[in-house]
Amino acid sequence: QVQLVESGGGLVQAGESLRLSCVGSGTLVVINAMGWYRQAPGKQRELVAAIRYGDKKTYVDSVKGRFTISRDNAKKTVYLQMTSLKPDDTAVYYCNGPDSPIYRWGPGTQVTVSS
Repeated sequence: QVQLVESGGGLVQAGESLRLSCVGSGTLVVINAMGWYRQAPGKQRELVAAIRYGDKKTYVDSVKGRFTISRDNAKKTVYLQMTSLKPDDTAVYYCNGPDSPIYRWGPGTQVTVSS
């Protein structure tokens, strides 16, 4: 069974940066397709960034140019580097399969951006 644990969130002011990490365990399978989701209060969980076969990267329009997804297969870790953070980025961030969330949801990591 794959277990995913997110970390790196925190409380920051608008315009600042954070780097989130998602570490996988419980399997030796290389992570080739992973995504970052977020869920803000009163809203549905949405996919904001994905990295797929061949390191193809996609982003939702609201974060394009500000967020960067990357991975380190040796560390079984996927990252989300977030810059120029806005209050609208406030949410709990999760990682999972980008096309279908086939893994058990991890604890998530809270990102709070104040103005």
